[in-house]
Amino acid sequence: MERATQVIGQSGAFLDALERASRAAALDRPVLVIGERGTGKELVAERLHRLSPRWDQPLIVMNCAALPETLIEAELFGHESGAFTGATKARAGRFEEAHRGTLFLDELGTLSMAAQERLLRAVEYGEVTRIGSSRPLNVDVRIVAATNEHLPDKVDKGTFRADLLDRLSFEVVTLPPLRARRGDIEVLAEFFGRRMASEIGLADWPGWGPNALDALLTYDWPGNVRELRNVVERAVYRWEREGPVDSIEIDPFKSPFRPRTAVAAQAPAPVEAAPAPVAEAEPVAAFDGGTDFKSRVNAFERQVLSRALAEHRFNQRSTAEALGLTYDQLRHALKRHELLGAGG
Repeated sequence: MERATQVIGQSGAFLDALERASRAAALDRPVLVIGERGTGKELVAERLHRLSPRWDQPLIVMNCAALPETLIEAELFGHESGAFTGATKARAGRFEEAHRGTLFLDELGTLSMAAQERLLRAVEYGEVTRIGSSRPLNVDVRIVAATNEHLPDKVDKGTFRADLLDRLSFEVVTLPPLRARRGDIEVLAEFFGRRMASEIGLADWPGWGPNALDALLTYDWPGNVRELRNVVERAVYRWEREGPVDSIEIDPFKSPFRPRTAVAAQAPAPVEAAPAPVAEAEPVAAFDGGTDFKSRVNAFERQVLSRALAEHRFNQRSTAEALGLTYDQLRHALKRHELLGAGG
């Protein structure tokens, strides 16, 4: 299955972003793809290339954050033999490799000012000069760039060139985070779950149980689709019971045996420590005039949750552990009592 076919979603915000990218694909102009980590920026860049007239030419990908600053320019523009220590032979840069095709620059905001200056000339005039050479080369390259930063802010701070941003932002496609497209969570979980079931040789996909679905739908997914895929695939391969997959572990690092950090392990215990101030717990809510058993139980449960949150400085994972609950169980209880934002 080609990666380009895995752009999955049905929410309005997501489909609007895809539509904008699809319309821009046919134009031979630069496009900026903006989005948080894990939102699928590289997949959208690939879509822009595959739907463009350059679809049968190279798509060259370069992660600007993966290389030290001293090598970025050599990677982008190439170098001649002997141009610097270690340059034993001439090498074409990414611009030359992408000639007549598309160059995807991921993590654009990490480029140094010097590299930005040379990139501007390449974009503006279609010329690159290898390091160690005085002869410019003409290249025909369509630029697609991506970042998870707000580049106008970097321009205001003087860390990104305004003229380069103007040149690259003919079209800007902003991808919504997963928390803004919750209608896609179940669709994505079904897709990744079925694929994982097939990969590990399950004869039939058992589907998701209610507890698993509730956990998937109530989590905020800071890692977006990439994090969701990991959680889903881990749940499917760990499930060893009959019936739908109904257990979700969001945090794979959670363990009672988690090693202490080196600093914590080596630090001497304090001789005497003053107790940390504890935020005052929320008082017991009134029963709204009722004295029935259910009202009293709900009020007591809310008080227990409120006090435990305050005692653990509103750290939900510590609170869950202290109360003998899983993190998901605590989240459900807090949501039921409208305490999810407590301490925020």
